[in-house]
This record gives sequence, C-alpha cells and structure tokens, in this order.
Amino acid sequence: MVRILVLAALCIAQAGAQLPDIATIEPDLAVPGLSEGKPGPGKRVKVILPVYEGTRVYHALYLPTDWHPDRKYPVLVEYAGNGPYRNRYGDISTGLVEGSRMGYGISGGKGYLWLCLPYLNGEGTANVRSWWGSKPDHDPLPTVNYCLKALKHICAEFGGDRERLVLCGFSRGAIACNFIGLHDDRIAGFWRAFVPYSHYDGVRKWGYPGSDRAAALARLRRLGSRPQFVCSEAGQFKETAQYVVETGVKGNFTFRSTGFRNHSDAWLLRPSAVRSELRTWLAKALK
Repeated sequence: MVRILVLAALCIAQAGAQLPDIATIEPDLAVPGLSEGKPGPGKRVKVILPVYEGTRVYHALYLPTDWHPDRKYPVLVEYAGNGPYRNRYGDISTGLVEGSRMGYGISGGKGYLWLCLPYLNGEGTANVRSWWGSKPDHDPLPTVNYCLKALKHICAEFGGDRERLVLCGFSRGAIACNFIGLHDDRIAGFWRAFVPYSHYDGVRKWGYPGSDRAAALARLRRLGSRPQFVCSEAGQFKETAQYVVETGVKGNFTFRSTGFRNHSDAWLLRPSAVRSELRTWLAKALK
C-alpha cells in the first residue's frame, strides 16, 4: 500500500508565495568549496576517474570529517538540477556538480560519503548542464555507465558501503532518481533509498525521449519496496502523490513539503522540521 503521510503543521494548502523564503532562516551549514588534490576528511575535491582522463568529465567527492580509511560509510549520491537557472526569488541552479547542496545538508558533513555525479553528453566526453546526453536523442546511457563506474570506485577506494547507497537529487536530479537510478536492471539494484526533491519522473512530459508515463512506469516498477522521501516546495508533492496512486505501484513513499516557497536545495542548509524528519527517516532506512 502506498503510504501518503501529510504533515499538517506545514500548512501545505497555502500557495507557494505565502510560505516563508529560505532567506528568512539563517543557515547553519556552509558547503565546502571544490578543490583540487587528494580527498581527505572534511574536503570536497574534483575527481576524474582514470578511464576518463583526457575528457572534460569529472565528479565531486566529499569525505566526512569523521572519515577513516578502515571504516565503511553510507554514501549520498546526488544529481544536480538543470542550469543555468534563476527565478524571481533569487533561487539559482548552476547545473554543475559543484553547485549541489543536498547531500551536505542531509548529512551535516558527518557520517556519510557525499558523491555528486555528472550527466554526460552523448559521446561520454563532457559534463552537461541541462538534462543528459546530447540533443535530440538525450541518450542517458553514458550517464548511467558513469554512475556505475563511480559507485564501484568510491566503494573500493574510500570505504563506500555497497549496501547503503542513497540516491538523491534536486529538480532535474529528482527526475534522475528514477530516470537514471532505475533506468535498467544493471543500476536499479544498487540503491537502498531515494530522496527526490522537487519534480518526479513521469508526473509530466519533458523535452527528451522516455519522459512519457508508460516509460516512467516501467522504471518505477523497478523500485520495489525501497523507501523514497519525496519532497518539494509548497504543495507540489501532492501532484506526485496523485501520480503514484494512479500508477497502481505499491511502495514505501513518504511525501512532504519543505515548508519553504523556494525552488532551491539550499533549504537543507537551514534548520527545519522537515530536515530533521528527513535525517531521522534516512537513519531508519539504513538500519
């Protein structure tokens, strides 16, 4: 049975403009800047996989402040939104891996490896800022293949726990949780839990092949009983909840409003009831 949990205290029936702006809440976290060099505790570095040397493909890796080479850690794997983007509230998305903030906000910089992955062009030679692949085909396979290589690398080299991989993403990245993360049987089995924030695969048709509901349903059926924490600004998540009900797919879904009006993953850098709930939910999902 689909679990649709509504948090009344968030006043989700209000229009987005009536909800508070994240600018009214002081952040308690600041994402480390991207640097060059060897990964280490508390550092976020640019990584080029050996097989991609000579290309413009890279990802970002953060090792938590409590990282030790002899331990295993759950991994927050994140996909960014489309970019460049800016709205009337001043919310921005660069579309770059270094612009991602969800994983750091969820973890607070401790206890989790944080891996921000790119979307690749059709040739697999460069990161792209909008969707995945190259127009008009938007082939996702180079992106899927890169993800598989990066997961194996982080588990082998930095203590990523193969049994505790969590896929999260903002906007385009929220869609990618299913579109990329459940794309085929090779990749679908890797994940323990999912956190798609703002948008969801299959709810609406976009400008790339495979965004239709029939294709999205085939991906959603690969989810099984694994939990998803589906969240959005204002009440957008309710449209997603209705879509899931209409698919007939039985799963373990939690739906929440962030309580803010912003289309921005920077809400996770600020204290809130939903951030606290998400952290508790994730700890339980990983037990």
